[in-house]
Amino acid sequence: MQITINLPPDLEKDLIRQAEQSNIPLPTLILQVLRQIAQKPSIPKWPDTILSYQGIPDFPAFESYREELLPPSELELF
Repeated sequence: MQITINLPPDLEKDLIRQAEQSNIPLPTLILQVLRQIAQKPSIPKWPDTILSYQGIPDFPAFESYREELLPPSELELF
């Protein structure tokens, strides 16, 4: 299969530079990058900093305010 894409000039320069530094042809570098992307799972994941967040110890938990919340108002239909 052959695909033609238009790259922004800055990305083109970066890819050419990386290919030259790695001493591989540009098409090979592009195929390697595409394979890496295709093999990664597409399920988004929260960053570890978010997942490991413990909160502030002396800050009241949200659930402690639940009793103070007003119930939603009921709409009168008739």
